[in-house]
Amino acid sequence: MKPNPPPDNSQLPPSVLELQVKLSNIQNAITEEEFSALKDFQRIANYMSAAMIYLRKNTLLEKPLNRDDIKYRLLGHWGTGPGLVLIYSHLNLLIRKNDLNMFLVTGPGHGAPAILSSLWIEDSLSPFYKDLTRTKEGLGKLVAGFSTPGGFPSHVSAGVPGSIHEGGELGYALGVAFGAVMDNPDLIVTCIVGDGEAETGPTATAWHGYKYLDPAESGAVLPILHCNGFKISERTIFGTMDNREIVSLFSGYGYQCCIVEDLDHLDHQLAAALQWSLAEIRRIQHAARSGKPIVKPRWPMIVLRTPKGMTGPKSLDGQPIEGSFKSHQVPLADPQHSQEQFDLLKNWLESYKPSEFFDQGSAMLKTIDKHLIPQDPSKRMGQRKETYDTYYPINLPDWKEYGRQKGEQASETKTAGRFLLDVFRNNPKTTRLWSPDELTSNKLDAVLEFQGRDFQWDPESRANGGRVATLSRGRTGLFPSYESFLGIVHTMMVQYAKFCKMAKEIPWRKDIGSLNYIETSTWTRQEHNGFSHQNPSFIGAVLNLKAKFARVYLPPDANCMISTVAHCLTSKNYVNLIVSSKHETPVWLSPDEAAEHCKRGASIWKFACTNGGADPDVVLVGIGTELTFEVLAATSMLHDMCPDIRIRVCNVTDLMIMGAHGSHPHALQDEKFEELFTADKPVLFNYHGYALELRGLLFDRHNMDRVHIEGYQEEGTTTTPLAMLVLNKVSRYHVAKFALSRGRKSNPKVDAVADKLIQEIDKKVDDFWKYINENGKDPDGVFDKPKFLNL
Repeated sequence: MKPNPPPDNSQLPPSVLELQVKLSNIQNAITEEEFSALKDFQRIANYMSAAMIYLRKNTLLEKPLNRDDIKYRLLGHWGTGPGLVLIYSHLNLLIRKNDLNMFLVTGPGHGAPAILSSLWIEDSLSPFYKDLTRTKEGLGKLVAGFSTPGGFPSHVSAGVPGSIHEGGELGYALGVAFGAVMDNPDLIVTCIVGDGEAETGPTATAWHGYKYLDPAESGAVLPILHCNGFKISERTIFGTMDNREIVSLFSGYGYQCCIVEDLDHLDHQLAAALQWSLAEIRRIQHAARSGKPIVKPRWPMIVLRTPKGMTGPKSLDGQPIEGSFKSHQVPLADPQHSQEQFDLLKNWLESYKPSEFFDQGSAMLKTIDKHLIPQDPSKRMGQRKETYDTYYPINLPDWKEYGRQKGEQASETKTAGRFLLDVFRNNPKTTRLWSPDELTSNKLDAVLEFQGRDFQWDPESRANGGRVATLSRGRTGLFPSYESFLGIVHTMMVQYAKFCKMAKEIPWRKDIGSLNYIETSTWTRQEHNGFSHQNPSFIGAVLNLKAKFARVYLPPDANCMISTVAHCLTSKNYVNLIVSSKHETPVWLSPDEAAEHCKRGASIWKFACTNGGADPDVVLVGIGTELTFEVLAATSMLHDMCPDIRIRVCNVTDLMIMGAHGSHPHALQDEKFEELFTADKPVLFNYHGYALELRGLLFDRHNMDRVHIEGYQEEGTTTTPLAMLVLNKVSRYHVAKFALSRGRKSNPKVDAVADKLIQEIDKKVDDFWKYINENGKDPDGVFDKPKFLNL
């Protein structure tokens, strides 16, 4: 495959030419000393990047290279590295010359060799890893340890100083960068977006991030699209676009676009582009902070065009390497056995003259220090406090003051919204709520009474300090969503959990605010939505995380909901999922009772049991708001139809207690489990999600043959609420039939009437279908509080 030809700009129309920034006075952008220091930085870092992939010893080539010096497994990505090094070296210069608070988010996460090399040069590894000093020995350990057991992995991970996201999965860097600068007015985050990553859906959306960033109160993101033309085995979309097309696209997004592509003057042009970008950021921020914000400001961005894998091998077997996809990972894949590849590798590594790096008392490093590296270590990108100590504690009001009276009807999310309103009032700069569209629908819109949406392109929302945004990081926040839409962010949630896991294993990383999801508008209440909006699978996605970092809560009423929200807002290092209802349902527990219930994670609801739940014929368990209601409705039905049946009613609000003891920090010991659900009586779990999820949690519990689980069965359409429950066999009718069919085995009085009562229940179901088909709605009163309950 041939390298990309130079872009043809001859046909750029005047309107687009005006939007493409033309830099002036480029030759004066850097001094000769700065230029020399930049080239030294790039030379050392590019060598180290290549050496990390290939060398296990002789890391400065102080002896002639031989095959025994080469690693047995060649792992890493070379192609993106030289561009990352180029940018990193210049950002150091920009920080030093302008005394900036800045760090870097690296979209091409597999460019770890380039980032680690740059961190080593600026001496940002040794403060965190005492053996990775800026010495021959430190360099040797870094190079030899890369992508080996105990060393750094091949991508930018939590173990890399200066990183704030798990870099192994493409797509999330730009969104993370925007979140990092919210409420950090003095911070600039430069985000490198590879042209392969730029093709992903999350990145395509994240380009709009500035539309949610108030320059009066937040910092700035400087995106750099690194356009080297190729991904792992073909050209990139952006690599095939000429400047006219790229400028038109990003102008439409709302950016001023500066293209850096003059390979003969690359350092001077990039230095000028970065200084121009900083001036534009300051201009926009100054206007906003002076009370005269620019309407729809055009923020700066840079498009950097460089050959993929520049400074590496040029060709092999008549095929180009530099400037093609063949440089993407390991450009010379078998130097151990191929003499041609060994010779190319030897010449490539020797071209950087690594033996000179420590000559004359490390003169090269001292020159870099003198002209590039910020003198204050806390200003270096690898040592920014914002990258490893981001948690901001919050001041919560007493949630019980927002509680509802036992026995009344209340919406869980609406009640939580009133509580969150005062959370935002108490913490105006350390909390955020992420909700692009569904806030009112999900009945959390009370928060808008304090501050509105943070949507800078909306005339009604602009420059009002809104707390409702779509992106954030380092703050305490909530992400409410329709249940069916959370799958869209599944992998981003997983990456956050992976970062949390790795961060907890690293001594120098501090706590991270939990990622809190509220899943509502669920399949159990379909209103105007149909089958497409029925998908509780996000529960399973969280259950599959490392147990230490996953929490799933299904509060059964409004008081349990606000208790759970308050708990999650103060938690750290978790992914919390709260499955809730936005519709009015009975309040089963007082605030004090709710607090105790949520603390335990589950309890016997004696107010709904017969004989206080003692010696039951059957145990009925609700997990989820509507599913719990159906258990109680079934109990009420049986109270009238079969007063001799002995029923224990339980509710589970913390799903993780169900796992076998030792499988999760919250998992109940067996004796506690049996206190709730008995050791040998039939149990029905009426569960909001997929039955297999709960079955997996219960797998190692004793005597599971007695357990029956019902959950969502992928049945439904736009229909009535009770019909949805009937279709999925979790309705009161199905619960009551289970109780009769299983309770008869231990209770002769129930056995004597069970067949007749089951027939009566089947008749109720038939009558129900007839009624809704004729009337288009559920019968009146089906969701009223069951009358027998003494609340």
